[in-house]
Amino acid sequence: MTTMTTEDLHATGAQELVDRLFGAVLGMIDIHTIYVGERLGLYGALAAAGDATSAELASATGTSERYVREWLEQQAVSALLAVDDPSADPDARRYALPAGHAEVLTDGDSLNYMAAFARMMAGVVRPLPAVIEAFRCGGGVPYADYDLDFCEGQADMNRVAFVNSLASEWLPAVPDVHERLSSSGKPARVADVACGAGFSTLAIAAGYEHAIVDGIDLDEASIELARTNLAVSGLQDRVSFALRDAADPRLEGTYDLVTIFEAVHDMSQPVEVLGAARRLLAPDGCVIVADERVAETFTAPGDEVERLMYGYSVLHCLPVGLAEAPSVGTGTAMRPDTLTEYALEAGFTDVEVLPIDNDFWRFYRLNP
Repeated sequence: MTTMTTEDLHATGAQELVDRLFGAVLGMIDIHTIYVGERLGLYGALAAAGDATSAELASATGTSERYVREWLEQQAVSALLAVDDPSADPDARRYALPAGHAEVLTDGDSLNYMAAFARMMAGVVRPLPAVIEAFRCGGGVPYADYDLDFCEGQADMNRVAFVNSLASEWLPAVPDVHERLSSSGKPARVADVACGAGFSTLAIAAGYEHAIVDGIDLDEASIELARTNLAVSGLQDRVSFALRDAADPRLEGTYDLVTIFEAVHDMSQPVEVLGAARRLLAPDGCVIVADERVAETFTAPGDEVERLMYGYSVLHCLPVGLAEAPSVGTGTAMRPDTLTEYALEAGFTDVEVLPIDNDFWRFYRLNP
């Protein structure tokens, strides 16, 4: 990660910014043409075939040869695909997906997987006119206005981390929680609040064979996705998903662990939600929150992670957080002091930043 000083910034001229923005335009084109290839199954078909002409790939994916030919040429020009003989007739050229690129663009279990990021970025800008109107008039943009490309793309990007790290690295870093979840005695009960598409819920259950895990969310489309994912998981006996408010008094005192992954900063009333999470706890239970690893204080210019987080905030997180009134309007840049303030106001007695290494998320333990 790199950053600039204020002195560096003042020393740059117009050409440097022109170069930066032109690079951003090329990056935008990469993102959206990768979105086309991922959504149409072009990368997957190429990976399966080894190589293909435009006609062969179009036939394999049920798409138009002329469009596929143009996409293949663009991908080769952009060094995303390889072509065997650029001088051959267009119909005869054979294109291939290099092995390293195949991992990034098709392997949904790899920590290097990025195709879903392109889907997420395509979806995050669709409500941009509504965001512009919110800037003018106040208010926000409901989460439901961000379509399935954003919802599924974000879920699939997070899934990679959950599958690879949640039960093998993150929770084992909290010894008493890991021990309780691993117990073969009375099964541990876990509530995964704001569970989204349910990949975190499923990863906990997959990693802890005795735990019973309930995913809770107020977004109907997310719960539908979660139930679809559950149906193919083989975990139906220990996992459930419900369109439900965590403040439902019938759930109070039920859970040994409550988790909230990448959601508190989006909430219009985070203190109330954290208070509800506290009431869900059985004796000796705790809440674990994972949220964005922004800098501890505002610093400008910022590094790449800070730039990414503020981009999310302007385009999605702040508009979503302001869609309901009243709202504290947190935004993505929820710093540790802010989360601690919310937790203490919600009735927790102690907030601990957990020793879990991650470039994008910071992990907190909230003790009642």
